[in-house]
Amino acid sequence: MIRTAPRPKVLISGAGIAGAALAFWLDRHGFEVTVVEKAGTLRSGGYPVDVRGTALDVVERMGILPRLRDAHIDLRRITFRDGDGGEVASLHPHAVTGGVAGRDLEIRRGDLTDALYTTVRDDVEFLFNDSVDTLDQSGHGVDVTFRGGGGRTFDLVFGADGMHSRTREMIFGPEEWFRRYLGYCFAVFTMRNTFGLSHETVMWNTPGRAAALYAVGDDDEVHAFLNFARPEPSFDAFGSPDAQRDLLAEVFADAGWEIPGILAALHDADDVFFDAVGQIRMPRWSSGRVALVGDAAYAPSFLTGQGTSLALVGACMLAGSLADLDHTAGFAAYEHGTRDFVTLNQNLVGQGGATLFPTTARALEQRNDRLRGLSAMPAPEPRPAHSALTLPAFGSR
Repeated sequence: MIRTAPRPKVLISGAGIAGAALAFWLDRHGFEVTVVEKAGTLRSGGYPVDVRGTALDVVERMGILPRLRDAHIDLRRITFRDGDGGEVASLHPHAVTGGVAGRDLEIRRGDLTDALYTTVRDDVEFLFNDSVDTLDQSGHGVDVTFRGGGGRTFDLVFGADGMHSRTREMIFGPEEWFRRYLGYCFAVFTMRNTFGLSHETVMWNTPGRAAALYAVGDDDEVHAFLNFARPEPSFDAFGSPDAQRDLLAEVFADAGWEIPGILAALHDADDVFFDAVGQIRMPRWSSGRVALVGDAAYAPSFLTGQGTSLALVGACMLAGSLADLDHTAGFAAYEHGTRDFVTLNQNLVGQGGATLFPTTARALEQRNDRLRGLSAMPAPEPRPAHSALTLPAFGSR
């Protein structure tokens, strides 16, 4: 009689992009996977996200690349405007992002999470409307209690619960130990498309302030975005939607162009997301039997445009590193194989911030001159950091 070893039981906290991708790969590599998600269902909609470089190889290996190609948004133009609303430059988005036309993907976040979930929902246990309350590694596994009640023991636990990770806080310490603030706060929400925008972004800038309208397609709604420079994060506003609206109204009070209408829409919006722009930088991504992936471990900020791609690549590398190694060696291999790629992409932040959000009149003038020059030049070369990691051929249990 042949006895097969039981599949190691693992828990993933978070059913977003990093969590769903990790669930896919861990299942394929022979683990019994449970995913716990505090939301009651998958989070649909959301701001469009980019999939570039090595991350394209990941989704191709997953078999979802054709579906994602069908969902590609095909943003065609980004127009920059000055404080009075006058046009500075109108460019193809790849001229700014360093993307590759015909290869890179831009898709609604909800379309990506839905594609990932569809690949694993029949093979992986999902616990929605629940979250991890405590983690205890004092035994032979990780004893987990859930907010909804009850407890279970897992061989390994993974935090894929975003930049403000509860898993990271429980195991490694408070967020401020690892957060690198990048000097801006922002809000994003949806509003009616009364501007006739289609497949394009319009961005308005004055020193230290920016606003953008993002039309994913020919929809009745656009994503509105407000960004402003601050020496320190506006923590007083984080827990209060009213305080967020008041702060934004104050910061943009004298602004022209379409800003008054955007602020009016902000007042009535029910989907406002407000946060500080920052990165997570950690000396280690694992401790004992717990490891982090995606924004929980190495959020690069939207200034790099690489958050989604790092989550997809990191999930593939983490699961693959555990395919034929124990957790100690596997976690070490994950960090060894992935950290340089993460660091390269996190370091893109200087390019992104300088291009999109200058904080002085002189810097804004220089940025606008560069944008005008880009409009007269051929498409730039893709950024090497996007494809700096070649995926290994992983084994399986």
